[in-house]
Amino acid sequence: MHAPDSFQVDRRTAIKWVLAAAAALHLPELTAAELQKVVAATGYGKDPDLLKQFTPGELWPLTLDDRQRRIATALCDLIVPAEGEWPAASSVGVVAFIDEWISAPYPQMSQDRPLILDGLAWLDAESKRRFDKDFADALEIQKQKICDDICPGPNANPQLSRAVEFFTRFRALTAAGYYTTPQGMRDLGYVGNVPLARFEGPPTEVMKKLGLA
Repeated sequence: MHAPDSFQVDRRTAIKWVLAAAAALHLPELTAAELQKVVAATGYGKDPDLLKQFTPGELWPLTLDDRQRRIATALCDLIVPAEGEWPAASSVGVVAFIDEWISAPYPQMSQDRPLILDGLAWLDAESKRRFDKDFADALEIQKQKICDDICPGPNANPQLSRAVEFFTRFRALTAAGYYTTPQGMRDLGYVGNVPLARFEGPPTEVMKKLGLA
């Protein structure tokens, strides 16, 4: 099992990750005056057709170029690698999700865009400095060494605060993207709105933890 501050997502505690990612992805709270400005604002276009399945880039232009996508793919798969029957993050569209996120014309996404782009550039430059290789072409252990220095926690390098901020955000986006796919939800054991032949009630261990059994 990975350490709590490991850069990889421990699948056995993925529920905690999803909750943390959901909190990390919240939009900023708005005052009544700010909300009124948002409602009155124009420029985002018409509401999307919710019955249509949109492809990446169809609603707004995407941001990542080929080099940036290679770096993002390598980092996503380092955070959520393939394991047994479960696929790696990039193979279920997480890189496309992150690209869509940072390309969206909304305040939170616009704020994330320079952080993610600067972070990807830093990863590549740091890998070239340390190992004379692009980050995407570095060995697994070499990528891990870089990520160990920017993973938030007691071992993070205090001189790399901007890179730590980038990694924290990128890891949250990766977890959010992965565990909202059908494969990620099955990995969590999430059943969803599926009819059951019978319901046995909450597990006994949960009831005990809540002091109800």
